[in-house]
Parts: sequence; C-alpha cells; structure tokens
Amino acid sequence: MIVMPANNGKWQVHFWQGLYGGLSHLHSPGGKATLYDHLPFALDNGAYPAYCNGSAWDEAAWWKMLDNIKQSGRTPEWVLVPDVVANKEETIKRWGLYESRLRSHWGLPLCVSFAVQDGMRPEDVPPGAQVVFVGGTTDWKWATIADWCRHFPRVHVGRVNGYKGLVTCAEAGAESCDGTGWFRGDKEQLAGLQRFLREQHEAGITVPRDVGLPATQRTFKQPKLPDGYAQQTLLFPDYLAGG
Repeated sequence: MIVMPANNGKWQVHFWQGLYGGLSHLHSPGGKATLYDHLPFALDNGAYPAYCNGSAWDEAAWWKMLDNIKQSGRTPEWVLVPDVVANKEETIKRWGLYESRLRSHWGLPLCVSFAVQDGMRPEDVPPGAQVVFVGGTTDWKWATIADWCRHFPRVHVGRVNGYKGLVTCAEAGAESCDGTGWFRGDKEQLAGLQRFLREQHEAGITVPRDVGLPATQRTFKQPKLPDGYAQQTLLFPDYLAGG
C-alpha cells in the first residue's frame, strides 16, 4: 500500500522512499507543491480543510493548483474531483459539475477520483471514477473501508495517521492512503509510519518508486501484517448507509 504524507516534504519522506519505497505525495490547493522524480503524487481538492474550518471551498485555488501542475509537465496519479464532506447529494452534484470540466481543462488522459460520503453505496460511484476515495465522517469511513475495497479495484483512504490505521487499510486491500499528522511532533506516531513501511519492504511488497510505471500496470501485493487489526464490518449496514 502507498502512504501519502499530505503536503509534507520532510527529509524522512525522501530517505524512507529510497530505503523502503511505498511513499507518495498528496498535494492540496494553497500548499507548496514541490515535485520530485522519485515521488509519485496525487492532487486533493481542499474540501476537507474547508469543512473543518467552516469556510467556503476555494474553487479558484483548486484550478490554480491544477494549472501549476499542468505547466510542470508532470501527470498526477489521480485528481480528486471536488466533493462536499459527509454530504452524499452535494458530492454527486459536484461530480456532475466538475468531472468533465476537469478532463477538458487538463487536455490529456487523466485519472480521476470520486470521494464517497456517508450514506453512499457502491451504485452511487459514477462509472467514470477510476479511484474511489473513502472520505466522509470518521466513524463511517473506518466502518466501510473493507466493503469499498471488496467492490472496487482501486481504493484510497483519507485521513490515516497511525500504525493501526495503516494496517487496517492494507489488510482491507486499499491501494493507498493519506494523512497530515505524521510529522507534527509525535515520535511514536512517526515510528509507526516507519514500522509499516519497513514491514512492507521486508515482506517483499511490490510498490513503485518512480512515476514511470502507469498505475494500470502495477501489481500491489498486500503484506502479512500482525493479526488483530482487521476491520470487521457488515456489508453496508443500514444504520451506516443512512437508512
């Protein structure tokens, strides 16, 4: 599984990428998007920080980020189409508003991601979505990860900031996850990230270390990690799906 320390270029990211592999970047609007040949990257849309801050989503900042990346000549692993956190109906509306515009604006083949929210089921994922991004509220997200992975071949999980969460995502079959909390001073937390990357490497996990191999040609072999962390869920139980 690929781990994306969001908007973070600390020296450990580069060192561990060379030592273990399995890292990538997730860039967001308004952040400094420094691109490196040895680190693949994906593009967020900035909806979650706006949700947390109670502010309006900054559409202009999102388009600016896309333009800056396009001018670099690099292609992201995927781009997250704008969503509304924890709002099923508005997220589906935003997909309809932005997905085709995004592809037309980019002008080149582009992999796009759809953020699933509380109350969604597999049939709510648009046919054009190539990656399912598990967002929504925290409890709903953790309760449904395994189900999304059973239904879709490419699943990314947002807001994963601990070793236990990494193991849960990997055992469920997620392709990648991101987190902003790894480098905020908690040494035990950071050690958990290194432990996970080391375990993947020692288990012989095949994770690309450059941007030259198309995602469709990659083979992701999940590690044999410690027992006890597998997420036990019902298949989209009604109380989680919103009725």
